[in-house]
Amino acid sequence: MSSDGASIVRRGLMLVLSSPSGAGKTTLSRLLLEHDSGIELSISATTRPKRPGERDGVDYHFIDSARFRGMVEREELLEWAQVFDNYYGTPRAPVETSLSSGRDMLFDIDWQGTQQLVERAREDLVSVFILPPSTQELERRLVTRAQDSAEIVARRMAKAADEMSHWAEYDYVIVNREITSSLVELRAILQAERLKRHRQIGLSDFVKALRAGR
Repeated sequence: MSSDGASIVRRGLMLVLSSPSGAGKTTLSRLLLEHDSGIELSISATTRPKRPGERDGVDYHFIDSARFRGMVEREELLEWAQVFDNYYGTPRAPVETSLSSGRDMLFDIDWQGTQQLVERAREDLVSVFILPPSTQELERRLVTRAQDSAEIVARRMAKAADEMSHWAEYDYVIVNREITSSLVELRAILQAERLKRHRQIGLSDFVKALRAGR
């Protein structure tokens, strides 16, 4: 803050991570949240059943299809999409509250959701696509994590090629060969985006005060 009271505050940003299942976006999201207290996870609403160990309101807001459709009709979702047989969406109100208070929000969503955010909130959006180092490694990771049946792993692999075709729609791309290096790259992206001129509210008045010798 300068001597005459001019100050710079920052509007929060929306950091989107997308990837085919198994490429590492969930692990990167968890590590980023552990290393950076200035960003919080946007909790999506979903109609899919809870997996072992998941908690309502922490991993997802688990709701039924009727309630989800109501949120869509009332425009209470920033974005939503159908993935396989389930629906996922981002509640609007908590995101807008966080951005206005200068806090960043992290999104773990697919390309369909990202396109909707581009249409509705492009100035607040920073998008990063995570690629696997190879198709073979992607399949190995899906099998190793042991969360899905062999049938679902096969469905995810079949869908991966289409998902990866959307890489060019994103602001940044990280090839996740090694998780520690990928985290360093992701944190560098976030820090640079926080310093973007248009996100620093009050910067113009601050510079005017400097030029006036205050």
